[in-house]
Amino acid sequence: MTQEDAQQSGHNIHWRRNLAVCFAGSFSTLIAMTLLLPFLPLYVGQLGAQGHAAIVQWSGIAYGATFFAAALVAPLWGRLGDRYGRKVMLVRASFGMAICMSLTGMVETVWQLVLLRLLIGFAGGYSSGSTILVAMQTPKDRSGWALGVLSAGITAGSLVGPLLGGALPPVIGIRATFLLSGAVIFLAFLATTFLIKENPRPKPAKSASGTKPKSGWSRIPDKRPVVAMLATGMLLAFANMSIEPIITVYVQQLIEDQSRVTMVAGVVMSAAALGTILSASWLGKLADRVGHWNVVVGALAVSALLLIPQAFVTNGWQLIGLRFLMGLALGGLLPCITSVIRHNIPDGVGGNVLGLAISAQYVGQVAGPLSGGFVGGHFGMRAVFVGTSVLMAGGAIYNWIVQSRRTRHMVLVPGAP
Repeated sequence: MTQEDAQQSGHNIHWRRNLAVCFAGSFSTLIAMTLLLPFLPLYVGQLGAQGHAAIVQWSGIAYGATFFAAALVAPLWGRLGDRYGRKVMLVRASFGMAICMSLTGMVETVWQLVLLRLLIGFAGGYSSGSTILVAMQTPKDRSGWALGVLSAGITAGSLVGPLLGGALPPVIGIRATFLLSGAVIFLAFLATTFLIKENPRPKPAKSASGTKPKSGWSRIPDKRPVVAMLATGMLLAFANMSIEPIITVYVQQLIEDQSRVTMVAGVVMSAAALGTILSASWLGKLADRVGHWNVVVGALAVSALLLIPQAFVTNGWQLIGLRFLMGLALGGLLPCITSVIRHNIPDGVGGNVLGLAISAQYVGQVAGPLSGGFVGGHFGMRAVFVGTSVLMAGGAIYNWIVQSRRTRHMVLVPGAP
């Protein structure tokens, strides 16, 4: 296939190479971004925070600052990617993250740490930018598989990062770990700059009447699938983050040997991530064949069922097995959400709308821990699992209704979007 044929069919002839670079770049940048989790409280203490309460509070602020900033600017970077190219957004993100991560190893106060974490969120977004680039450049009939592969790389980076974060500081020190992270992200910047190939940007069409072109949202012919996927992405992030922060406390109630709490909790968290890594590309490939929306509904329904026994386990190993199955069920959800959006929007507004989807997921990541902590504190840990199960079941029913109504409308009105 020639470059011209690929452009006419809506994808990039170099999409496989771009996927490989985005996979490697997302994997390495996620490692660099998450390896601070095990030693962040220690670093906050070194920077002057005194007392357990202050260290915990500032650690939460510093960690959450990145997600807060990223949620604000994700639609902006997506819109600029539509206008100026998505490769340049990845170059910008990797270079900015490399600089900010290196400077994080040189801060002297907690305020400086929080400021740089905010800047990382504003300047970053490599994995989300990769998702947009892969979604818009991959052939539509391969988008589920490609996004599944990318999702596996992102999840693997998030899994490996904390493991390295626990091993590196005792060997090279905390500040040197940040500098090494900056160097790793800089390698991703070089690979992105020299290896990713993007189709030439089409010239914007001039309006004959001189009126302003329509905004991205108004150019979507049928907004129902997009709205459904925005809500589902927020629900997925909310459900995951409502559970993760309470797992350690929950494990503490399940096992007798309290010296093994952190180890079992770590295995529980890793089990879900491992399941996601193993199933993401397979479920994405399955979705390309049976329909992305069908996989979304099925994944939500299965996860709702798996959450119920998690509320009534009697030992840590039961929870590990159920969380692994949960990861298997949810592995293809994010790729399918992105694919449904991709299939229902014009090419020229893909970054804009997918940026909104990423912001919706960040909102879920912020709201989830707050809700999970409140419910767990007032109604018990088991109530968090049951409540999350109800939300996931509601999400499955909502998506099934929207899909059924849209299918019925397309049958009754041939040619309708």
